[in-house]
Amino acid sequence: MPTDAVALTQDLIRFRTINPPGEEEACARHLGRILEGAGFQCDYVQMGPGRANLIARIGNATNPLAFTGHIDVVPLGARPWSMDPFAADTANNRIYGRGASDMKSGVASFVAAAVEAAPRLAAGPGLLLIITAGEETGCTGAHHIVATARGLLGQAGALVVAEPTSNTPMVGHKGALRLKVTARGVTAHASMPHEGVNAVIKAARAIARLDDFEFNIARHPVMGAPTLNVGWLHGGMNINSVPDQAEAGLDIRTIPAQAHKAIAMQLASYLGPDVEVSLLDEAVPIWTEPGIAWMQDVFAAVKSVTGIAPDIAAAPYFTDASALTPAFGGIPTVILGPGPAAMAHQTDEYCEISAIEVAKDISRRLIDDWCSKG
Repeated sequence: MPTDAVALTQDLIRFRTINPPGEEEACARHLGRILEGAGFQCDYVQMGPGRANLIARIGNATNPLAFTGHIDVVPLGARPWSMDPFAADTANNRIYGRGASDMKSGVASFVAAAVEAAPRLAAGPGLLLIITAGEETGCTGAHHIVATARGLLGQAGALVVAEPTSNTPMVGHKGALRLKVTARGVTAHASMPHEGVNAVIKAARAIARLDDFEFNIARHPVMGAPTLNVGWLHGGMNINSVPDQAEAGLDIRTIPAQAHKAIAMQLASYLGPDVEVSLLDEAVPIWTEPGIAWMQDVFAAVKSVTGIAPDIAAAPYFTDASALTPAFGGIPTVILGPGPAAMAHQTDEYCEISAIEVAKDISRRLIDDWCSKG
């Protein structure tokens, strides 16, 4: 059944799935109807009113190839758009709209390829599609599936994450560790600060020390070094009181050699007893050795469609693979989708129409290769 990935991208953009609140269910069920019509078994994992993840499967094998993508999008931002962000208008070989790059074009590409391949998948090694809600707020949809509906996932042999990479395969991504640093004090009247303990000053002193913090770990050959950013610092009730609490938020991007629990303990020891360090959320790093046979198949598939031999690279952002790849036992994982990463979350977000067609061809080639090898 021929399926137009470009038209499907436009259809998906027209669903207003801004997260929060998400409201992804209507979009998920639209995709489910398409996939059911092609012979897929579709299950929905609810996660609140109007919110659902979609798991679609065809074939009975225990090692299907899996594709994943999310259908929630980020808010529009304060800067005005030059066109309707949910009209999916086209111009200059581009589709414009929120989610065009990140990542409804990616979802449309692999769904279109899967629908066309469906007749030969039922008797082959099969295919598993995991279409998630809530990725933009810490991969909540993927984590919800793993926590509440792991049995629906079954097993998989490899995973393709269709996040924006301009059709360049990425063999991994850094992790993210978000920590909260809390300083506590004693409140007092601002005219008598000696009667209190200023939590803002305690927090500021601790955070200033981070300028000299070192992870003391070797750089990853592809991902480079881990990074640390102080994203926010706030405290106090009003200007005429000594603040008795202050908090800072740390965003740490990690590499595979690091253990998140050990990093949190290292920072707590480094910052000292005047502050507390607690976990906000985390996403583990993902890495697949580029020399393994399946990753070489991915590189060959991309080259056969694009004519360009890919370099070994990793994505700068994290993905739902942080939840799904460990759940599948650490299966080989590639991040590969049509959207330009630089346009993710941008005003006037777009994806090139030709890139969507290329992504569909790559997905079809990956599916064909998987089927041919059983």
